[in-house]
Amino acid sequence: MILPAVVGAILALAVDFIAASPINATTVGSDFHLLFQNDLNWPAAQDHNGTIFLDTPMTHEKAVEACQKLNEGLLTTSGTHFKSDTESLVKYLEYNQQVQPTQSFWIAGENSTNCQSYSMVSGLGLGSCNTALPTFCSQSAPYRPNTNVDQNPAYQVQLQSQSITFIGNRDHLTFRFLGIPFANPVQRFAYSTPYTASSPVTLNSTSYGPACPQAGTGQEDCLFLNVYTPYIPQNAEEARRNKKLKPVMVWIYGGGFIAGEADTPQYDGGNMASRSDLVYVSINYRLGPLGFLTLNDGVTNGNFGLGDQVTALEWIQKHIAAFGGDPSRVTIYGESSGAGSVRALLSSPPAFGLFGGAISQSMPGALVLNEFDLLDVATEYKTFDVPLIKSMGCDNSTDILECLRAIPVEKISANPTLTRGVVVDGHYITGPRLGVAGNVPVAPAHVIFGWMREDGAPLAHLPASSTNQTQSLISAGISPNLAAKIVASPDLFPLSQGPNATVNLFNLTSRVLTTGVFACPNQAIVASAGKHRSFPTTYAYRFDRSYSIGHFAAFASGFCAPPKSPEFPNGDPNQPYFRCHGGELYYTAGTLGQDSVPFRDPEDLLLSQITVDAWGSFARTYNPNPSFEYLAARGYNASAEAFRKAGPWMPATLLTEAPLRLMDVPLRSVAWPDTQQCNLLGLPDTMFDG
Repeated sequence: MILPAVVGAILALAVDFIAASPINATTVGSDFHLLFQNDLNWPAAQDHNGTIFLDTPMTHEKAVEACQKLNEGLLTTSGTHFKSDTESLVKYLEYNQQVQPTQSFWIAGENSTNCQSYSMVSGLGLGSCNTALPTFCSQSAPYRPNTNVDQNPAYQVQLQSQSITFIGNRDHLTFRFLGIPFANPVQRFAYSTPYTASSPVTLNSTSYGPACPQAGTGQEDCLFLNVYTPYIPQNAEEARRNKKLKPVMVWIYGGGFIAGEADTPQYDGGNMASRSDLVYVSINYRLGPLGFLTLNDGVTNGNFGLGDQVTALEWIQKHIAAFGGDPSRVTIYGESSGAGSVRALLSSPPAFGLFGGAISQSMPGALVLNEFDLLDVATEYKTFDVPLIKSMGCDNSTDILECLRAIPVEKISANPTLTRGVVVDGHYITGPRLGVAGNVPVAPAHVIFGWMREDGAPLAHLPASSTNQTQSLISAGISPNLAAKIVASPDLFPLSQGPNATVNLFNLTSRVLTTGVFACPNQAIVASAGKHRSFPTTYAYRFDRSYSIGHFAAFASGFCAPPKSPEFPNGDPNQPYFRCHGGELYYTAGTLGQDSVPFRDPEDLLLSQITVDAWGSFARTYNPNPSFEYLAARGYNASAEAFRKAGPWMPATLLTEAPLRLMDVPLRSVAWPDTQQCNLLGLPDTMFDG
């Protein structure tokens, strides 16, 4: 809800909201730039004025009319942070070479007859009303909780791509186009194709589409994506020629390939798009048996969900320029099974050329989750899908595929774990491993791989009081022989000496699982890729601070959240706790700080800023080190100081002494910390060299 005082501060003119069709950039006669000095500090966000910047020079009268078409007035000077915010926004426009240092802009005067302008050189001034200047309009759309939808027609906008008109809306951060169908209607257990319109069509993109079927929720008509953009061009081709298009980040959710959806509040793209000046896209894809079923018929080869991701990337290539995005600068990123999807897309020939950057967050793999070696169709079918077919009562059918297509979707999606995930199908995936040794083609993309400090803790559990070290490890899925080796190597895997024996065993087990399932395989991929130069550049990180709530905080018997105290009512991250799986998501999306996920200390905000700036820099330049010129132009001083103290995040090569970036406050880089432990587990840095 927007406060009346804020409305009064940013509206210079008494604007009657126009009950008409949504406005577009062509009607206004200018590109739309939604600018907001976003420091990611949710509690203070409503103290800052955003602006809709119209870059086409026009007279004062035309500027007022243009803002009115957007149901806004000219930007006033009465906002709490008008001077500092506007200076930063203008410096950034100068940095992008969109304006000259001496440029003046129309803003609101003391009354409607004053033709007042603002420039960095001369400040506020009155001039000829007939002078053609770019315009700062007010921006009264509210700053609302993540993924909340505002259907106020006053904030609706539209744009066109080919024969499709999209109606979206705006909030305080971005223009938002939600629930966009990216695929044609697709039959169950068939591969999707990009959405086409045989005749002109208008899509209402103001609400999220349904999730794909999963336990307890979802619909089969679910292949939708969401676009959050700070920029809408009048003409996409002209914007491309003038190098005005923004980099694109595509979010792929995790959830074990059995759960997840693109509209989760944790993944809201507004802050990332706003602070990093990029176009953020989140996509749905089919899950469980509906997304990955295989049969032995030579046709039903699985990977329907992976195919959906490729279809979404193809849609982005066709349409994202109309939303202000640059199809030649697309970065995909995902967490957990979303990171597994990133790994698969890096290996998928149909996806080659559809993206140039990839970030894999906490991709699970070896030891008890041997997901780095993908199964072939025959093995997947025999191991996982035959039990599903029997449970659906289709095992004696003369046409198993048609039998499964006739089963109610609720029944199939209630059995999600009976299908494993991505397989070697010969089309989307041609080999069992990511070909970082140069033996299998990979996408020519810049990459980042990383994990959490205690990523594997959720895979462990508190053992019984009578359990010993070996039994605790075996109960977590470790083989007896390997468990014996681990117990015999206390120098590498020491047993904690705390007062609670079961917690000590839990610590040991979670340490082994984190190392074997996450650290070793990801480290080996990075090391091998750096050695063989499989990708143009390869980076690695580990998050040493996390923020877990809900079921994430409940992981590992509640150890994934720091202890609370009167001084730290939301938890003290300086006290011991597990930095668990999924604990980086609020930082990498910039969605921390709202009432349900408040900052625990100042470092939470700083790490959010650092992370969004690093990920955003990678999207712009394929380098996670933002330039200090960029940070200065944007006024991101705290983040700049953190990067300056840490030194550069170096790509991993044979010569890199400290290839692992520790994402924490302060930032720092270190050598691989688990090499000896990985060797003991049989997961050396060379495991992907063969």
